[in-house]
Amino acid sequence: MPGSDQNFDVAIVGAGAAGMMCAIEAGKRGRRVLLLERGERVGKKILISGGGRCNFTNLYCKPENFISANPHFARSALARYTPADFIALVESYGIKYHEKTLGQLFCDDSAKQIVAMLLSECAKAGVRVATGVDVREIVREGPGFVVTTDDAAFEARALVIATGGLSIPKMGATGFGYDVARQFGVAIREPWPALVPFLLGDGEFGGFADLSGVSTEVVASVGKQRFREKLLFTHRGLSGPAVLQISSYWNGAEAVLVDWAPGQEVFGDLLASSAGRSAAAARSALRAKLPARLGDRLLEVLAPTSWTNHALLDLERRLHACAFSPVGTEGFEKAEVTAGGVDTYALSAQTMECRSVPGLYFIGEVVDVTGHLGGFNFQWAWASGAAAGRAV
Repeated sequence: MPGSDQNFDVAIVGAGAAGMMCAIEAGKRGRRVLLLERGERVGKKILISGGGRCNFTNLYCKPENFISANPHFARSALARYTPADFIALVESYGIKYHEKTLGQLFCDDSAKQIVAMLLSECAKAGVRVATGVDVREIVREGPGFVVTTDDAAFEARALVIATGGLSIPKMGATGFGYDVARQFGVAIREPWPALVPFLLGDGEFGGFADLSGVSTEVVASVGKQRFREKLLFTHRGLSGPAVLQISSYWNGAEAVLVDWAPGQEVFGDLLASSAGRSAAAARSALRAKLPARLGDRLLEVLAPTSWTNHALLDLERRLHACAFSPVGTEGFEKAEVTAGGVDTYALSAQTMECRSVPGLYFIGEVVDVTGHLGGFNFQWAWASGAAAGRAV
């Protein structure tokens, strides 16, 4: 059995954003906390996020910015740990930051500052951090748990799983958290890659590889969901913020609609006068609103056989509702986050504790709560981690 130096009030598996925040909050309450990380360093996803500058939260975070089978689940945690709370922590460390667009906050310097801040807070709270640790077995023993690693066994009254999802496996992502849930009979919503680029077939859009690198602001929509942000052509399909956002709602079958000129009338001048109507005039009109190569390709694909009022109006309509049929996505390898996960109906919205397994908690990306692009997933990590840390 574990010795006294291996007995803890709380053991947290996973030292990412959610796990570190949980450890900090629990430690501040006087709990003896053990934070275990499989990788050689903590906060790997924090370090690569936002191009290395960490989009650590969003000023306009609302429950509506999250996807879950239980749409109201995130409200409690988000209300009790807000963007303002995390910003106050960032400012207390003198970390400079800026708003990029749409409420997205980034470090002026480096994501390393956020990781250093969290580690400093862990140290202040007396958290024991262990990296390079593989958890081999978790066993329920009495009111608590025994966590066995390669070379030790730890006993804890409460166990928090903060191991993330399946996205970006090259950084060490695994299905460990889902395995723990299954071990204890906790339901899981089938995970899928979210915030991920689309793949297009060779014939889609008249061939697109030559447009790789072309970017423009669009409205991308699926069903009732729509996002107005940048779209980027890649050598394999479509990416950019608008595409990443809508990918989280794509069911694998329906068409994705793209408005290439949101809020603009492209052919108004041509419709106002019958003089000079031609493919050349239409090309000029498109190039005035869009990148030249994209405008030319749109005309190739969508051009009418005549230049009547009816044909021009139909071309305008199709320009604002151009349908794509992705053959798939780039998968978990390129997905920024994992959607689905531990069923929120199995958890307390106030504490993140399993209803059927007292003392067992799930937080962060492993839970079926997925944010939009733009700092929302980090805010969920901070909020769900704080909720559990204040309850264990």
